[in-house]
Amino acid sequence: MINTRQLERNLLVVAGIIMLNGILAVNLAHGVLNYQTLGAVAFIFAGFMAANVVLCKVGHTGDPLFLPLASLLVGIGLIIILRLKPELFMLQVMWVGVGLSAFLISAILAKRLEQIAYFKYICGFIGVGLLLSAILFGVDIGGNKNWIIMGPVRFQPSEFAKIFIVLFLAAYLSERRELLTLATKHYGPFVLPHPRFIAPLIAVWGLGMLMFVLQRDMGAALLYFGLAIIMTYMVSGRSSYVIIGMISFLVGSVICYNLYSHIQLRVDIWLNPWSDPSGGAYQIVQSLFALGSGGIMGSGLTYGFPTMIPEVHTDFIFAAIGEEMGLIGAGAVILLYILMIYRAFRTSLLSLMPFSMMVAAGLAVSMALQTFLIIAGVIKFFPLTGITLPFISYGGSSIVSNFILLGMLFSISEVRGYDAK
Repeated sequence: MINTRQLERNLLVVAGIIMLNGILAVNLAHGVLNYQTLGAVAFIFAGFMAANVVLCKVGHTGDPLFLPLASLLVGIGLIIILRLKPELFMLQVMWVGVGLSAFLISAILAKRLEQIAYFKYICGFIGVGLLLSAILFGVDIGGNKNWIIMGPVRFQPSEFAKIFIVLFLAAYLSERRELLTLATKHYGPFVLPHPRFIAPLIAVWGLGMLMFVLQRDMGAALLYFGLAIIMTYMVSGRSSYVIIGMISFLVGSVICYNLYSHIQLRVDIWLNPWSDPSGGAYQIVQSLFALGSGGIMGSGLTYGFPTMIPEVHTDFIFAAIGEEMGLIGAGAVILLYILMIYRAFRTSLLSLMPFSMMVAAGLAVSMALQTFLIIAGVIKFFPLTGITLPFISYGGSSIVSNFILLGMLFSISEVRGYDAK
């Protein structure tokens, strides 16, 4: 029998060595050995090891890969941020420290996750309230009204709202699984349950469209709308929900395209970025050049020109990875996400309780959608959405919310003890 906690510690050491090597490479390329950054690496490594020790002390036996995978992604993110925006490096280190604390709290509290199902509507109201707070008090940045600024602090409420929306959907859907599956009402070619049973789902779908219209945040709208549709399909197995959801979203998308110029611009530059390569399409054109110049092996850390891309440390950080680490580095990052999402779905399948099963599945879908949307936007497979790459992009809201998500997954994975397979 493999000692999973020892395996976790060994993998954390490997992740720490990779992060240290990357930070040293950036330092040496600048001709200066910055002991502050090395101290930050030691702090982050100690934080991950301390999290492992605390979880062992409290008797947690969750999936041994979640924490090492997160540490690898965080390490890559810190290396790239130090390379791109050295002035933001220590801030990101601070947010990772906060995120690790949130991970531990989430992992410990989520042991009583089933009790949250009784407060599903409270979770729904909190999630909706967070989204509405951005609509009411948000500041317009880059055409999207999704940031709230309070003095020196700014955060994205949608990053935390997704967790509460998942909790609400998981509780509601697991409770009404049979009603959603055994539909009786005919609406043209579609067969659906009685309206009162799907009213909360319609409300969540409508919220996604409301965000699209009022908040002008295409990325968050796609994330929440896709999350609601996929979770409904996972519970019911009925394609009617998917078809109706897709039709309504397409109709809303056409309306928003005609209403907002920045959405028109994003779609137009997605279809033909070469029509305005030095203007509105500058970011995506530079991103494509960066990915193309990286080739298979990459230009080498600090030897590329990713800083030519505006906001490269947030929306386009994957382009920087592709340029300096090449297809191999970018592919490795994608494989890390695939492995984390696979383990999240595996956690869902092994869960013994319907609510926990749906929470894990919802969190897995959330991470998968977010990762897909941002990478697809960077490579021009999809219009730009302006959301962050989990654990890698700069941003406190993203880091902390994803660590909370990871803590919940870790706790759910503790079913009867976890093997290392």
